[in-house]
Amino acid sequence: MSERIRARVVVSGRVQGVAYRAATQEMATELKLAGWVRNLPNGRVEAVFEGAEDPVEDMIGWCQQGPPAALVKNVEVEYEEPEGLQAFEIR
Repeated sequence: MSERIRARVVVSGRVQGVAYRAATQEMATELKLAGWVRNLPNGRVEAVFEGAEDPVEDMIGWCQQGPPAALVKNVEVEYEEPEGLQAFEIR
């Protein structure tokens, strides 16, 4: 059983109004990750992913592309202590 990790990502570019949050939730659920995603007032998207290391890293990789309508310019990643989240939600 691989260790649970938690990553907080902040994505900038054209990431609001392009179904970024819905696509993130869909992909995170597919990868069996817990956490959340939300729009920030500055036009960026913030998300937290908790789960096994490989799926979390896969999710971070996905964030660098995002859904088809998105234009991702930058992804900042910060690792934190897992909080034991159980589901993935849009905030």
